Amino acid sequence: MKNIVITGSTSGIGYGLADSFLALGCLVVISSRYKERVEKAAKTLIEKYEASKVFPFPCDVTDCHQVQSLWDAAKSRFGKVDIWINNAGIAHPETKIKDYSPDRIKDLINTNIVGVINGSTVALRGMLEQGYGAIYNMEGLGSDGRIVDGMALYGTTKSAVGYLTKALAKEARGTGIVVGGLRPGMVNTRLITEQYEGYPEEWERVKRIFNILSDCVETVTPWLARKILVNEKNGVTITWLTRHKLLGRFLTAPFHKRHIYE
Repeated sequence: MKNIVITGSTSGIGYGLADSFLALGCLVVISSRYKERVEKAAKTLIEKYEASKVFPFPCDVTDCHQVQSLWDAAKSRFGKVDIWINNAGIAHPETKIKDYSPDRIKDLINTNIVGVINGSTVALRGMLEQGYGAIYNMEGLGSDGRIVDGMALYGTTKSAVGYLTKALAKEARGTGIVVGGLRPGMVNTRLITEQYEGYPEEWERVKRIFNILSDCVETVTPWLARKILVNEKNGVTITWLTRHKLLGRFLTAPFHKRHIYE
């Protein structure tokens, strides 16, 4: 039985991972910056599993003191932290670089970069002290260097996360700590769809290609959870949508219609 902390786990991929780990018999800390969302997500999971396996704890990952409190609370509740997943992140609608507002820049960088750095440093210190553990960072568009018009800011943050993950894995060599990246591909969550709210023409333009690229949370997260639990190799990137799988989808698209987004 593994004890797992997942930041940003009240919705989307984070919630899906929490559900998947619980289904596999793990104990999970549910976390988000909003207390009411944490309580709601935890209530739903407790009804499905049991109260002793779910620990809700609000945390704003941009505040290093709150992240330390998250570690301390998880360690106090479960006695150890086997796996820490830095999943909390936000996106933005397709926007030209010249049109970024100072607030948007600050929010993306603080959540997607500073938040992951905070989680990584706190978890690494704690795991070095206990002598074992695994840290996984949620990567995404930009981690592989691919550039998409209108997504420069988000892609920049995920590129930074990819670099951080590699550097963290290098530092962790020989310590017994495993560090890895997670690349779930395009998953049907609010992180994707909310970018096009109020822009129906843009949504219709991209929906066809998104149906080829995307998967549902309940398809991806059980696979990721199983891969994380069995992995013992430092420096790996666990990738759902591989180049081979992607090529296969495009080749079969004319004959096999996928309806991820209705």
